[in-house]
Amino acid sequence: MPLQIVIGAQWGDEGKGRVVDLLSERSELVARYNGGDNAGHTVTVGEHIYKLHVIPSGIIHPRTVGVMGSGMVINPQTLVEEMSMLRAAGVTLTPERLWISDAAQLITPAHRLLDRAQDAALGKGKIGTTGRGIGPAYVDKASRRGLRAGEILDEAAFSERVRAHFAEVSRLLVELYHQPALDADQLLPEYLAAAAELRPYIRRIGPLVQAALAQGQTVLAEGAQGTLLDVEQGTYPFVTSSCTTSTGVFSGLGVGVQTVERVVGVTKAFQTRVGSGPFPTELAGEAADFLRGSGANPWDEYGTTTGRPRRVGWRDLVLLRYAHEANAFTELFLTKLDVLSGLKEIPVCVAYERNGKQLATLDFSGDARLLEQCHPVYQSLPGWDADLRACRTWNDLPVAARAYVEFIEKTIGVPVRTISVSPERLAMIQRG
Repeated sequence: MPLQIVIGAQWGDEGKGRVVDLLSERSELVARYNGGDNAGHTVTVGEHIYKLHVIPSGIIHPRTVGVMGSGMVINPQTLVEEMSMLRAAGVTLTPERLWISDAAQLITPAHRLLDRAQDAALGKGKIGTTGRGIGPAYVDKASRRGLRAGEILDEAAFSERVRAHFAEVSRLLVELYHQPALDADQLLPEYLAAAAELRPYIRRIGPLVQAALAQGQTVLAEGAQGTLLDVEQGTYPFVTSSCTTSTGVFSGLGVGVQTVERVVGVTKAFQTRVGSGPFPTELAGEAADFLRGSGANPWDEYGTTTGRPRRVGWRDLVLLRYAHEANAFTELFLTKLDVLSGLKEIPVCVAYERNGKQLATLDFSGDARLLEQCHPVYQSLPGWDADLRACRTWNDLPVAARAYVEFIEKTIGVPVRTISVSPERLAMIQRG
């Protein structure tokens, strides 16, 4: 039962899309088990750039089936737009190739309006949500009043359920957040039309994934966001609303605890995040500009979904160790090593200083307040000048670049099996 899992080891945006793209070549099913269209995976194939927000990025391979699990929240309008984009790019999408769980929750335009109103009401304490309705949809799920994809199959009943949902959210917007009432008559037709397009794709996912595993097919579970945004293990409250760690795979796909073949932790050669919250190694000024890039190409540090410039900083090995402990990585995939070329020396955070004590590990249980009290303790490693973008073997890398990678894997205790050195699909180095 070859179940493989790809997990972001930071706050998301680690480059999981290209990792999934690589592993999808040998997978029959590629499944998203959590999150919604606040995630963004970018895959570069030749001159074509695919920016996917909700469909599993492995769908680009013609032999794979894309699975959207019950742990997801899905906006039918966003999904239909993404399906159209993929078809225009030559990707075949049929009900045989894309499965949507009947238990997945639905996002509506009302959720998006509520999301923005709630975050704005927090003032300086706002989380920095993307405003795409993710949080409110998960709130409805937890309170057992959410809309599920399976309800789309009954057209009349679904229309009434959505209209009632709009009325309830409209009341909240007016009474609690002093916002204008939403116009259900304007929003409903377009939303229902998008939902109707999804009917042929909706099915029970659990038995299908279980059957694939029983037949020896490879199922690749594709996580959205990253470990530090996990609603339980992340930097709470600056987190997303779903389980982003490896344990979410089982409930999010409706399968039992299977024999997991590998858990790939994806991490950049430096640290980034989008949104608010503590970030011990965050940089500003010229150093930040160097790591972030100019925004002129997809390798630069600007959000796939939001376009916002990402916060950047030096590699934090305390947080990477924490991510490993939360997920049990069997290997690491290190992205963007080439971005560090040209630095004389490269600081790496190896510990924290908190209340006069130095800590090599931190069991902060996802408490952002504790992390805010931590200051990075750096160890500087030699840099290199060589351009790494043409490197394809381990020995092609400069000695200092190899030493940087070895320092990471020795400190964390997990082998770095793959290293990417440019946004191009095959620009990577595989070790063992």
